[in-house]
Formats: sequence, C-alpha cells, structure tokens
Amino acid sequence: MVFRDDFEDFDRLAAVFFTAGIHERRTCQPFPWYLGHHDWPARTEAYAQGALMLFIDATRKALERAGMQAGEVDTVVTVSSTGIATPSLEAQAMAALGFRADVMRVPVFGLGCAGGAAGLALGAELAAATPGRVVLVVVVELCSLAVRRDLPTKGNMVALALFGDGAAAVILRSGPGGVMRIVDSGQHTWPDTLHIMGWRVDSNGFGVIFDQSIPAFARDHLAEAIEDILKAQGRKRADLTRFVCHPGGRKVLESIEASMDLPPMSLDHEREVLRSYGNMSAPTVMFVLERVLAREAPECALLMALGPGFTISTVTLAAAA
Repeated sequence: MVFRDDFEDFDRLAAVFFTAGIHERRTCQPFPWYLGHHDWPARTEAYAQGALMLFIDATRKALERAGMQAGEVDTVVTVSSTGIATPSLEAQAMAALGFRADVMRVPVFGLGCAGGAAGLALGAELAAATPGRVVLVVVVELCSLAVRRDLPTKGNMVALALFGDGAAAVILRSGPGGVMRIVDSGQHTWPDTLHIMGWRVDSNGFGVIFDQSIPAFARDHLAEAIEDILKAQGRKRADLTRFVCHPGGRKVLESIEASMDLPPMSLDHEREVLRSYGNMSAPTVMFVLERVLAREAPECALLMALGPGFTISTVTLAAAA
C-alpha cells in the first residue's frame, strides 16, 4: 500500500498485484530506495553498480558450468535495455573476470524483453562465422529501476506489479558438444506498432510504455508470424516438440497458448519462472530455457520473446546429436 497516495483509483488498479501470478522477485536496491524520488543520474549510478555485479555473477556461473576460464572467451555479447553504461558492462568487468585484451565486445541496447532471444541468435551467428570461436552472451536487466512514483499511470502500475531484476549468461561455440544446438533464428516486426512497448525518457529516467492491447495483439497476430518464420526455415509447427516462451505476464502467456492452440496452462516452466522471479525482461526466457533443459532436452524447440518494435524474436533449437 506504499504507493496508494501516488495513484488515482489505486484500489482498482492494485488488483494486478493479486492476478499477476508472481510470488517473489529480486531487486538490485533495498526496498527503501524505491520509496524515494530519483533523477536520471541517480538511476544511472544504481544501474552501473547493480548491473556490473549481476554481469560478473552470471558470467562466472556460465564459465563454471562450461568448465572454462574467462581468458578462453573470444567474443562477449552484452544485452541490456534498462540502463546506460559507457564503457559498457563487459569492459568494466574485464579486470574482475580476466577477459583477454583482444576480446571482441558487442554491447546491444534497445531490444527490451526480446533481448534474450535476439542475443542468443546474434551470439550463434557470431560463433558460426568463425568455427571454434567461443562466444559469451550475457543478458542483464534492472527493470526495478524504472519504478516511477512521479508517473501515476496504469502502465506504470502494471510494471510495478510485474518487473524484477535478473541476469543470465550462456556460452556458445560452433561444433559438436553441448545439450542443444541453435539451428536457426527469426524475427518479425509488425508495422505501425511503435506505441505498444518501450521507454519514454525524461529527466527522471525511463518511463514504461506498456499498451493494454499487448495480450490481445499477441493472441490475434502471433500464430501467423510464427508460421512465416518457420516457413522461411523450411519447417512447420508440427516439427516442434516444445515452445520456450518469455513469460511477459499471466495474460500474455494465456494469449500465447490461445494463439498457438496450446492446451491451457501448458507453458508450465514459463509460469514457474514468472511466479519465482517476475518479469525480468530479456533474461527471463533464458531462465525458462534452463528449466526446460533440466527436465529433458526437447527434440526441436522454438524459443521466443516479444519486445519493443513491436517485435518477436525467435531461436530454433534442436537436441545435440
């Protein structure tokens, strides 16, 4: 009830906290920080500190799992849309992690929730371009820093209920080995949809653009876009044994299931991640992928996420031979 005095019609809007399906979230700042009013420099400082810490932690875990050292990494793809850091995060983390001086740095901004899927696709293309090249993809988002007490909008209330902070990292390399292979990727951007999702920037930082039409738009348009992406790859939906989806929210998951003719509640790992972490934007779909692979690697899966543009980014995965 902390924000009751900031929002008109708070009691009606606050129902989203009870219907979002989220039990836990992580934030980069202690709770009292979010009660204050922060300008752009303060939010940027909080991003720089929190994002660097998460970047280093996620990278170390990915390297440990792969049995590798940071010095073996040839390319680092850093995906983040919730703050600005120049030099970018991988440069700031070089000394702590031990990247080589000649490591290729590829920072990517502006993909929003689609960043996890698009980052994997980009990393796979870079790895395939030079066989044997080791590509580290790190996705870091601090969505909680966009909490704005000075913007009492419905979209901001929804963001307040949904967003959490998180990071994920994966190591990609062309050739044999691994649990899954990235065999293709795709993207579709719908025309005249810039207003659906994004950031509105002012002197106090990012303000969320979250159109209420997102679930309905996904339900009405997603299936056709997926069919077109698969057709371009020489595939059809019958070839897929699993969807791995970014859980933007409960209503979005329900819309994906309806659009793709999936049984209700079949996106179980997606709901589990949403319940335990909230919507962390770009890293969230990678959390889902981790849970899917922990249970049983699917023969053929389509990983997908919706983001600003309005865009869907996909990665087609196949079980390693």
